[in-house]
Amino acid sequence: MDCIFCEIADGRRPAHRVFEDGDVVAFLDARPLFPGHTLVVPRRHHETLTDLPAETVGGFFARVQRIAGAVESGMEAAGSFVAANNKVSQSVPHFHVHVVPRNRKDGLRGFFWPRGRYADESEAEAVAARLRSELER
Repeated sequence: MDCIFCEIADGRRPAHRVFEDGDVVAFLDARPLFPGHTLVVPRRHHETLTDLPAETVGGFFARVQRIAGAVESGMEAAGSFVAANNKVSQSVPHFHVHVVPRNRKDGLRGFFWPRGRYADESEAEAVAARLRSELER
């Protein structure tokens, strides 16, 4: 299987690494939204968040948290945008989290897609019930 992020994690492809340990590699995005835009990936190949073994999720996101703090302070940013796509819009099919330094009036406007509303409270409750049902499985 050819995976750019596996190649970076294994050291077979160059990247500007900012952090690595036995489980996680973090490196600068080659096409950053802003300087300091970092990708955090599990060293082992897992395509999506739902594929990541449950016992590794907490440790993975503890590292994302640490890297977010470093990106904010290192880039003298007011905050950060931390996000992951899961299948749709996932440019590389290896789970990764974007940590993007943010400042007020930096040009990004919230989310990158239009937002809507539920038609009414009953529609919202039906959607919530559907998700609760899935979580009870």
